Amino acid sequence: MNILGIIPARYASTRFPGKPLALIAGRPLIQRVIEQCRKARSLGEVIVATDDARIADVAKKFCRVELTRADHPSGSDRIAEVAARYESDAVVNIQGDEPLIDSTVIDAVAVALKHSEMSTAVTLIKNLAEYDNPNVVKVVVNAAGRALYFSRRTIPYLREAASPESIRGQLAAFPFLKHLGIYGYRRETLLRLVKFPVSPLEQAEKLEQLRALENGIQIAVVRVEYDSVGVDVPEDVARVEKLLSP
Repeated sequence: MNILGIIPARYASTRFPGKPLALIAGRPLIQRVIEQCRKARSLGEVIVATDDARIADVAKKFCRVELTRADHPSGSDRIAEVAARYESDAVVNIQGDEPLIDSTVIDAVAVALKHSEMSTAVTLIKNLAEYDNPNVVKVVVNAAGRALYFSRRTIPYLREAASPESIRGQLAAFPFLKHLGIYGYRRETLLRLVKFPVSPLEQAEKLEQLRALENGIQIAVVRVEYDSVGVDVPEDVARVEKLLSP
């Protein structure tokens, strides 16, 4: 399959304006994401999709850059604009704020597209603080490995858990899954998906993947050991730099 890796990047982040250009151990965040993507064996090309000339000027030193409209409601809409310009079989949407993204996760999501319209990755929740954190999205899957639902609330609810009041007990009783913000799409699926209006569940949870589920698009879920380390606020830079230090 001819698969594009597209990194959506915008300057106007509410919590961290200019985030893609933030220096992490001397390199811009967007450069570090590109370098990790280049390690993936499944990607034919890596492209940054941005609406900002400042990001474009930095990113074009390391990969192809496509300028997009500024009014896209989601990352999927932004990469769809770029995907429409290229002949490819599929696209992997890599978050532009994960400088440590493991290339094997990208490859796993890409491989899942051989038999699925859409794919994503999850990992086990092990950190107690993530159990009821609404910024950590949870997912439940069916026996075939397809997503049933994504939520900012903790799902499923364990009605007969031995220690319902204990988060540690909850995590020991059931394999709660954390959604990693990476998506794979067949190209035609992506272009079809963004034509649907924002769905009620998507609007309620502010999760764009729910638009796919509400419109009958199945999402294959691959379970990986990697746990995301994203840069959401300026304080996260020091945390990532500490992980990068030998």
